Amino acid sequence: MKLLHVITSMDPKMGGVCQAVRSIAVGLSQLDVINEVLSLDAPDASFLSTDPLKIHALGPARGPWAYSAAITPWLLEKVTTYDVVIVHGLWQFHSFAVGKALQLLRRDIAAKAFIPKMFVMPHGMLDPYFQRAAGRKIKAIRNWAYWKVIEADVVNRADGLLFTCDEERNLAREPFRPYHPAHELVVGLGVEEPPKYRDQLVQQFRAHCLGGSNDKFILFLSRIHEKKGVDLLLNSSKNTKHSKHNLVVAGPGLETTYGISMKKIVDESNAPVTFVGMLSGDIKWGAFYGCEAFILPSHQENFGIAVVEALACCKPVLISNQVNIWREVKDGGGGLVANDTLEGADELLSLWTSATADEKKDMAARARLIYEKNFAVGPAAQRLLTAIST
Repeated sequence: MKLLHVITSMDPKMGGVCQAVRSIAVGLSQLDVINEVLSLDAPDASFLSTDPLKIHALGPARGPWAYSAAITPWLLEKVTTYDVVIVHGLWQFHSFAVGKALQLLRRDIAAKAFIPKMFVMPHGMLDPYFQRAAGRKIKAIRNWAYWKVIEADVVNRADGLLFTCDEERNLAREPFRPYHPAHELVVGLGVEEPPKYRDQLVQQFRAHCLGGSNDKFILFLSRIHEKKGVDLLLNSSKNTKHSKHNLVVAGPGLETTYGISMKKIVDESNAPVTFVGMLSGDIKWGAFYGCEAFILPSHQENFGIAVVEALACCKPVLISNQVNIWREVKDGGGGLVANDTLEGADELLSLWTSATADEKKDMAARARLIYEKNFAVGPAAQRLLTAIST
């Protein structure tokens, strides 16, 4: 099978969706599926020269819609050489362009010999949070209008929607009408096995980010963004009863208005928090392996790749019940779950503080089992391949 993934950007700095595409491609390649990517990155983007995936970069995309005049002609010429197309993400030009190109080809009698199947993987972009969150009223109206004019047609004409978990599928049914996809397929998402634990990984992280300190710490690794609940975590960390918990906050966004306000919380409270910026490679894995636990009190998280990476490293995860895989974590006993509120963040830290050493050790063992059962690359790739081949 030859598969085309279509996405706005594969720049690793974008995280989330492009990281998911890479994980999917790794798993499918082990099942002899050929994976190629069509993105709207600039052809001279620096990461393209070292990326192992074959990426057709037709950007740079223009404006908030991420428009590119090159994508439709390319699709009309090339898309019939693929067996399946998966559109990753919604609300931008790439999903409209794929739907439009396939619609044009279906009208073309000469091209009707073979038209590839098209699936849409929303990656949480149909979550009702984005329609209900305070501060997004104008964007919610815009999305509703865009759904009526464009996106409903893309979603409902697709051969199916691919979801990472049951929670994502259920939430996607709430915000928009008409909503009647041909199939709703829960395929999961595999996350690659981390490198084996080595003392050097932890030492490298500590030397690079903590000045060589050997103090215990809890790790937050995600974008410094309001949606991630960073303010809840930092305000909770000001509480003196949590003062023995050093918190390491890793991720991009500290230079934004929100990021600057987060730094101010720490500066004014003298809370035991260290900002270390975006981490990658061995230093990132050293952070995972070096932490006591991973924490993410997010207001909305479709999947949470970093959560799964922590589970894979045998680390308990402390998450909100707005992280869509919270049920797997709770049922598997690999972490703690609370509301996405200040009280919830405080509860997570308090429960972790009160847990015994044996309880923490048991959570760590169960964390790894949750990864192996639900999020390993091989089983997830097989589920996806079965879904798109049926």
